[in-house]
Amino acid sequence: MKQIKVIVEKHPDGYVAYPLGLKGVVVGEGDTYEQALADVESAIRFHIETFGTDVFDTESPVLEAFVAEACVAI
Repeated sequence: MKQIKVIVEKHPDGYVAYPLGLKGVVVGEGDTYEQALADVESAIRFHIETFGTDVFDTESPVLEAFVAEACVAI
C-alpha cells in the first residue's frame, strides 16, 4: 500500500479530487467529499493497473502540499 497525497476541491456543484505525484491525468468527482475521494482512489487503482508503477513520479516526490492565494492584476 502506498500513500498518495490528493487534492480535493469543493465547487458549487460538487467535489473534484486529483492526486499529486502521478504521471498522467487522474481525476475523481462526487456530490460529497467522501464520494470524490472514493472515486479518485478507484481512478488511481485503474491508472496503476493500466500503466504500471512507472506512473509514480519518483524523481520529484510530493512531500507536502499547500493552498495559497496570490493577487494578480487584471
